[in-house]
Amino acid sequence: MLYLKPSAARNGLPRRWHAMLALPTLVVLTSCGADDGLGQRYPVSGTVTYNGNPLERGEISFVSEDLKNNLGASGKITNGSYTLSTGGNSDGAQAGKYKVTVTAKEDFLAKAKADFQKEAKVQEASYIPPQFIAKAEAAAKSLIPAGYGDVRTTTLTAEVKAGSNTIDFKLSDADAPPAPKAPAKVRGHKGS
Repeated sequence: MLYLKPSAARNGLPRRWHAMLALPTLVVLTSCGADDGLGQRYPVSGTVTYNGNPLERGEISFVSEDLKNNLGASGKITNGSYTLSTGGNSDGAQAGKYKVTVTAKEDFLAKAKADFQKEAKVQEASYIPPQFIAKAEAAAKSLIPAGYGDVRTTTLTAEVKAGSNTIDFKLSDADAPPAPKAPAKVRGHKGS
């Protein structure tokens, strides 16, 4: 057993506390420049309008043209503004060229909640089962032309450069890409 003089024990306690408090600061400072495996990212934000008005809500995705070396990024659109994230926390996107998709649907969560409450015969529900959400989302009306939301048909593009990027998008019915065609259904093989 290690015996410390009372004065050494008193003096050692503050040192331990300083070390314990300094460790998280050291970790944060060293991790700021560390490679997290997602590559260098740059801030990307901007606005999205539809027929001249800010798009109230939606989602935006940057799909890289270089999938081998570059990740995509996405973000939520709120009151016409967005900020991109690759790994979370609005960390931006890698430099490169992208196809951009924008989707916006009417609020399907309220419908899912109402449908669940009706079926479960309850007046209030804090949890909505996933099947009610999926059904309501599939039935929700798109607030913008569907062609903007499919990487095969979108006409939106962007280039992210090293540094801070502000990229705005003006969507309109007049310039809308065609709606994507549904994939062909594969027929089952009839065996003998």
